[in-house]
Amino acid sequence: MIPLNSYIACAVALYIIGMYCLVSKRNMIKLVMGLEILVNAAHISFIAFSAYRSAGYIDPLGHSIVIMSIGFAGCVTALALTIVTHAYKHYKTLDVRKLRRLKW
Repeated sequence: MIPLNSYIACAVALYIIGMYCLVSKRNMIKLVMGLEILVNAAHISFIAFSAYRSAGYIDPLGHSIVIMSIGFAGCVTALALTIVTHAYKHYKTLDVRKLRRLKW
């Protein structure tokens, strides 16, 4: 059985990659991808903690919550990509800094 530290290290690595994408990237699609990486890091840590709560017992509640969260994250990502495509059609750019300067 893989130790808990390996799962936590993977989740921390994904969290760092996701935060790097959010902080350094200006493209809206890359920002959405960074958010998805952060959500996946949370899923990995949540399942790891639910599986290693007690020896020989895996909590099915943790898995069911993560499955529901994956569905919600898919819907949010689809909505975010729809907003990105409409912003590109309307403003002809995906650069967040240029879109911030626009006044509604």
